[in-house]
Amino acid sequence: MSRLSIVLPAYNEELMVGKTCKVLKEELEKAGIAYELVLVDDGSKDCTWEEIKKAGFKDTNVVGIHFSRNFGKEAAICAGLAQAEGDVVAVMDCDLQHPPETLLQMYALWQKGYEVIEGVKLSRGKESVIHKECAGFFYGIMSKATGIDMKNASDFKMMDRKVVDSILSMPERNMFFRAESAWVGYKTTTVGFYVQEREAGESKWSTWSLIKYAFTNIVAFTTVPLQFVTIAGAACFLCSLVLLIYSLVQFFGGRAVEGYTTTLIVLLMIGSAVMLSLGIIGYYIAKIYEEVKKRPRYIVSKILRGTGEQQH
Repeated sequence: MSRLSIVLPAYNEELMVGKTCKVLKEELEKAGIAYELVLVDDGSKDCTWEEIKKAGFKDTNVVGIHFSRNFGKEAAICAGLAQAEGDVVAVMDCDLQHPPETLLQMYALWQKGYEVIEGVKLSRGKESVIHKECAGFFYGIMSKATGIDMKNASDFKMMDRKVVDSILSMPERNMFFRAESAWVGYKTTTVGFYVQEREAGESKWSTWSLIKYAFTNIVAFTTVPLQFVTIAGAACFLCSLVLLIYSLVQFFGGRAVEGYTTTLIVLLMIGSAVMLSLGIIGYYIAKIYEEVKKRPRYIVSKILRGTGEQQH
């Protein structure tokens, strides 16, 4: 019988861990699906790990992974995929904003032969107008930069075992799960879902963290920002060419060019383009530096399987 693994990254989710495990257990048992719940505590500052242990005592299908510190959601997803033992693996949020009943639709599509089932947001739930606009803007940038439609994409998806193995075989340290799960290919389909309201706790995504997340993942997945350096150089060259022609025309016409303002503008424009270009190049060099050091994506301090907790 096929087994479904569900990877649930959790950061400061003490109020939702127990409820999420209970709801998923009920839904999957009702559908007759063999399962395991892989909860990854991403260095939470609250009692998330204690709640995971409680859930493990109530349900032996619960697997708990505890990080030595906070490594981020991408690392938590990667750790969950590495520990998942199912024939098919789903990734979803631990706050039940990804509806559990949608898992059953995904599972049915997997049984029909689809190897990647993407959850596509039909709504973003209740968010402030500013946060919604910022999210739309940055996902738009990510879509253009990565060449993958990220507008309504989410980490909520289900993948066949061979897809998971393909993702885990990628050696890079800075993983962008949403893009990599699309990049590997395979037979893919989508399922729409409405984002549910969070029952407890609060969102971990501020506008600033969304900006940082967007830029980090663009750099991790594509070299498009480096093209800005070429574009900026070409723009500065064209502006310089225009000013050169204008200056020559003025010179041969016997009129002196008023140079201070023009020179100041040109210097500021070129200086800004150079500094911004160096910043982008520097960020890529920093990521290369992180990659060549070959530090692990995450460090697991404890693993819980059933009622047994193991130290790492």
